[in-house]
Amino acid sequence: MRPAVALLLLVPLLGKPYFTAREARELGVHPSVLNHYIKTGQIKRVSRGIYQGSEYKNPSAFRFEDLVEAVYSVKGGVVCLISALAAYELTEEIPRQHWIAIRHDTSVKARRGIKILRYRNVALGRTEMVLERVKIPIFDRERTIIDAFRLLSRETAIKALKAAIAQGGKNRIDFVKLQEYAKKLRFNITPYLMSVTV
Repeated sequence: MRPAVALLLLVPLLGKPYFTAREARELGVHPSVLNHYIKTGQIKRVSRGIYQGSEYKNPSAFRFEDLVEAVYSVKGGVVCLISALAAYELTEEIPRQHWIAIRHDTSVKARRGIKILRYRNVALGRTEMVLERVKIPIFDRERTIIDAFRLLSRETAIKALKAAIAQGGKNRIDFVKLQEYAKKLRFNITPYLMSVTV
């Protein structure tokens, strides 16, 4: 494929904050063509497998720009715990590093600014969130809250649960799902639910 034709195929991705090699491949653009565009300055390699159009201008402050880069730099990674709480606006804590979950049997090299957590069940509650037109893998609110009780301080977890209940609307917490996750992850959430909902 001629580079000029491939660049036309990439147009839908060039307006996004980031795009992946996989997204380019789905449009019919081979990674070797991406390398050509990097050399000619038409796209930038942000991280391994993550690219950005060289003309991309961010119209607004993209709060989770580094989070997108972090999760895509970890193969099979899922945003979790403090980073997920921040993305869902369930904590006032500003993560100093990006919390990314991977399967417990996966080997990943340590990366600066990324806290890797090994999970036995990364499929439970895994969903996607769109941040500035970029899809990122993330645990849903309910899984994030259960994990907060299991792995973070009680204070952080209780504040997150209260914030999730207060959000309501389309972000309303699913109590049935919360209980199901609690059972599967062997955590008794009932006393905390009773204390914050009475």
